[in-house]
Amino acid sequence: MILSEKWAPLFGVMRGGCGLADIGKDIERPLGQAIRPTRAASSKISGPAVAAALVVLAVIGVSGAIALREKPFRKPEVVAVSTPKVTDAAAPATEPAPAPKAEAAPKTGGPQIIHVETEEGDTPPKAAIVIRDPSAIGQNLKIAHLPDRALIEASDTGPLPVRAADGRRPFDVYARPWSGARGARVAIVIGGLAVSQTGTQAAIAKLPAEVTLAFAPQGNSIGRWMQAARQGGHEIVMQVPLEPFDYPNVNPGRNTLTITASPDENLKSLRWALSRTTNYTGVMNYMGARFSADAMAMGPFMAELGKRGLAYVDDGSSARSLAPELALKDGVPFVAGDTAIDAVQDRGAILKKLDQLEATARAKGSAVGIGSAFDITVDTVASWVIEARKRGIEIVPISAVAIDPQKG
Repeated sequence: MILSEKWAPLFGVMRGGCGLADIGKDIERPLGQAIRPTRAASSKISGPAVAAALVVLAVIGVSGAIALREKPFRKPEVVAVSTPKVTDAAAPATEPAPAPKAEAAPKTGGPQIIHVETEEGDTPPKAAIVIRDPSAIGQNLKIAHLPDRALIEASDTGPLPVRAADGRRPFDVYARPWSGARGARVAIVIGGLAVSQTGTQAAIAKLPAEVTLAFAPQGNSIGRWMQAARQGGHEIVMQVPLEPFDYPNVNPGRNTLTITASPDENLKSLRWALSRTTNYTGVMNYMGARFSADAMAMGPFMAELGKRGLAYVDDGSSARSLAPELALKDGVPFVAGDTAIDAVQDRGAILKKLDQLEATARAKGSAVGIGSAFDITVDTVASWVIEARKRGIEIVPISAVAIDPQKG
């Protein structure tokens, strides 16, 4: 037991990992004196030291990566780029696509919300967002049923057409586009729309889009029919009742402009007719042989059209009309009808008149026919237009054949 106690410290040291060279020193120590084991140097690094070392290494590694990378360390923001479609099939595949052309920003500052007043039960929306570039005069057919607010003057009876502050006219903006070719052109105006609901619907649906439609101010739901006609691609004009001979036995309807009324009274009646709808390029007389031959009555009427930027379409029924001279004086775009195509309600007679229009157009370059929205007229015109196109006749809107003093 004594031996065991004497050598116990030695065994403890050896178990602690001391070498044989330390045994001699332990023997020389006095007996009974316990030896404190020498704290061995740990072969492991402490936790905090390891963490600090890892941080340092990480910083060094990141710095090196940044220095050696060709691209920035931070990932660049992805930018969407639109590439125009290449239309030239012969272009090399490696040729870079041309950069898209920048569109001119609208001068009015972006999209405009245009509210369209409609009647109860109308299907077109009451509001739409329209992006319009004022530098483009003509109206996009996709939004042709939406009035341009810059061309509207508010009144007690409804919206009145007016020149825009930048000089644009309803005649310019609401005109239907056409080819601009110098071939034989025929313009056809079919009047009396909105008087009969079924007749109006049939005319809009059956007549080719190039045929111009004229609305009677006494009609119903004109705003709704205007939108339907414009969505169908038609250019439209507004009919204005003017005094005929033997008035009032022959009466064009309420708010007729007469030679006995004062200029203010006639302008009030005119503005009532103009306010019945929007989006038309001009007005056309309904009757009016007596009124159009009176300079005192016709003068203020034509001056009002010039102020508002509207055209005047003379149906050609009166050879005594002063409209051509007054229109030139007041800067009003003017066009006169060459013939009434449906004075006789017969398909053969209407076709004969249409053929006469074609002959006139080939001789003079253009011709204008005036008709009404009778079923026989609509059906005959619709079929004739198809055949006339095959013969090289271009059917154009009424604005395409107008004499415009502003463009001289």
